[in-house]
Order: sequence, then structure tokens, then C-alpha cells
Amino acid sequence: MGDGTTTNTNLPVTVAGLEDVKAIAAGDTFSMALLKDGTVKTWGNNDKGQLGITPKAAKATDPVPKPVPATRTTAVVVPELTTVKGITAGASHALALLADGTVMSWGLNDKGQLGDDTILDKPDPVPVLELKNVTELAGGASHSLALLQDRTLRGWGLNDKGQVGDGTTTQRNTSVPIPGVTGVVGIAAGAAHNLAVLSDGTVQAWGLNDKGQLANGTTTDSSTPVTSLTALTGVDKIAAPVGGDFSLAN
Repeated sequence: MGDGTTTNTNLPVTVAGLEDVKAIAAGDTFSMALLKDGTVKTWGNNDKGQLGITPKAAKATDPVPKPVPATRTTAVVVPELTTVKGITAGASHALALLADGTVMSWGLNDKGQLGDDTILDKPDPVPVLELKNVTELAGGASHSLALLQDRTLRGWGLNDKGQVGDGTTTQRNTSVPIPGVTGVVGIAAGAAHNLAVLSDGTVQAWGLNDKGQLANGTTTDSSTPVTSLTALTGVDKIAAPVGGDFSLAN
């Protein structure tokens, strides 16, 4: 809750030490806030380094430091991030979109969800490789999705259900293009599926479909985008929970 305690509450409480907030994001057991000055604050669980606040190793050749502290009950600044314009959270990893269109990531990386071509957890921000001209981000449980300026998509991370969308079920430790979907104006990521709304109002989806979350009339997973809703439905907003298997459209 970020209120300085570890007491559960069924009523809203104020997050301590936050003001001038521009955007918020929540993972499984941690939270993020983007401030108007382009900095980021995080709080909650830090067992995988998902708060991004662990001091960097003294040298690039030194071992990756262990995440410290284990938790934060109030919001704290993520060091060295000063030009952030967008944030998103996966289950235990975080992404920050910078003003120059590049992306930084940190936290759990066992499935390549940080996109830095490793499977080592990172308790401080690292660049997502092979990624530029990004305008929007979405984080799934163990995968990530980026919308580019040209309205195309790239994905990376766990791909066992086809959630990366590249036509395979091969884990991707760096970002790869998602073929067959263009003109994208909005994206969302669920636990293991994704949604994209196109400029004409069409919604496409891919990944896990065991609960019908792709809305294409089947319960068959798809490793490539399929049409969920046609342009006639007039959708312009989509959402999916990072830990859930359902989709929302407005």
C-alpha cells in the first residue's frame, strides 16, 4: 500500500511521499508511480529486484548484486531515471519508456522478460536491446510488449503460449517483430495474452486462450494475432490484468 505499514486494508489509504504523479502501474506485489518531472518511484516487494533501487555493481564485470532491501513500505526514487514518459509493470518486472523512445527494464528475468539478452534478474534498470522509437509499453506476467512510432509491435519474454506473437513458442530474450498487425493505436497485456486495438477500431489478440480470452470463438492458443472484435464494434480502449486471463474493451 505504500503507507509505511504492512497492515492490510479494505479502504483506500494515502501512499506516503508521493506528489505530482502522472501515471501509476501495479505488478503482483509492487507498485510504480511516474512523476511529472520524469522520475519514477516504486514500493512493495523487492525479492526479484522489481523496485529497481539496488545500487549498481562497481564494475560491469562484477556479479549482479542481490536485491536490497527486501521490501519498501513507502515510495522511493529509482536511481538514474530522469526522462521517463511511460511505465508498465509485469508480475515481477518493470519497464520504463524514456523520452528518446528507448526502454529500460528491471526485476525478474527468468524468461527473458527484460529483453537484455540474458535470463539473469536485474535489480537496477538495464536497456531493452534492439528496441527504439517506442510510444507505449505493456507488461504481461512474464513477457513484454512495445508499440512503435510506425504503429507496429515488438514482443519478448516467455512465449510458451504464443504470447510474444511471432508465430512460434520460442522464448525471446530480446525483442522481435510481431508480424501481421499494423496500424496499432493501443495495447494491453494479460498474464499470457495480448490485445491490440487498431486505428479502425478492430481488436486483435494472441497468446493463451484457455478461457476464451482471445474472443475469437475458440479456446485454442494462437501464436499470431487473430481478430477478436471487428471495426464495426467501435472499440477505442482495451485492458487486461497482468495476472489474469480475461480481456476488456470499451
